[in-house]
Amino acid sequence: MQKQEIQQIIDLKTKPLGALGLLEKIALKIGLVQQQPKLELKNPHLIVFASDHGIAQSGVSAYPAEVTPQMVLNFLNNGAAINVFCNQNKIELSIVDSGVNYDFDDYTILKNCKIAKSTKNFLYESAMTSTQLDECFTHSQKIVAEIAKKGTNIIGFGEMGIGNTSSASMLVHYLTNLPLEQCVGRGTGLNDEQLKTKLEILAQAKNTHGEIKDPKQILATFGGFEVAQMTGAMLATFDHNMLLMIDGYIASAALLVASKLKLEILNNAIFCHQSDEFGHQYLLNYFNEEPILKINLRVGEGTGCALAYPIIESAVNFFNDMASFESAGVSNKDEEIC
Repeated sequence: MQKQEIQQIIDLKTKPLGALGLLEKIALKIGLVQQQPKLELKNPHLIVFASDHGIAQSGVSAYPAEVTPQMVLNFLNNGAAINVFCNQNKIELSIVDSGVNYDFDDYTILKNCKIAKSTKNFLYESAMTSTQLDECFTHSQKIVAEIAKKGTNIIGFGEMGIGNTSSASMLVHYLTNLPLEQCVGRGTGLNDEQLKTKLEILAQAKNTHGEIKDPKQILATFGGFEVAQMTGAMLATFDHNMLLMIDGYIASAALLVASKLKLEILNNAIFCHQSDEFGHQYLLNYFNEEPILKINLRVGEGTGCALAYPIIESAVNFFNDMASFESAGVSNKDEEIC
């Protein structure tokens, strides 16, 4: 189906032209991906990738690195925000240990894809080696292939990792040329003095590594294992022609890297919310995308995806089930009313 055909179906529903706002844009995007007259969302799945970051040891976060494994245990014990919202909206949840500095017991929803117990501190050296980055992508492909076997056609992406807003900030700065000051935010809740320190540390990291142009090298230099695995999983999700639900700043930064490797991935991406993290609004502007929600979230975990999913469902349902002017016998504004 061509874009014009899908848009015509939307325009001829019994409503004023464009009256369903962003729902119409979402339906159009899904229609272009699925290329079928009846849209569908099947077995929605959300993946939370978790890892520790070496940069956290340099004082860029208001929370200690120990919070990363503590929060992963909270996910595994069904106690976090993402558990609540996935349960509410019947979204299957997987937790991926990409590189947490902790040895977890076996849990049904846990996937052990640990590369190492934390990345290196990118203030002094690259966060990971090119071999480790390749391992991240290999794990990602296997995770998505396993989910695809269940018939899933929509995956949401979330993360957990103390220090990962610093990682995301560097990725966004290097890949968009936005000023570093626009890319750096308060993360877990830094005060003004702590924010100033964070910015100074990240500026030092840029001086350490200098100019880098290759997206994969930038990812290896500044990324977390969870960000790298998320990037690989997004690319694999696109390869399976699934829809991608994009969460906040870190997930958007991962998508940014993925888009530099395969630009068409943006055609499948639905931006679920605008994070309260400072740089996210600039990144959304860079993508020229409008998020579904703007409710001051900055918890990560993929919560924006889980909360936005019912709205995505509504876009599918109006496209499939809402009457057209013709089928309902309703005159539209272009018809002469006698």
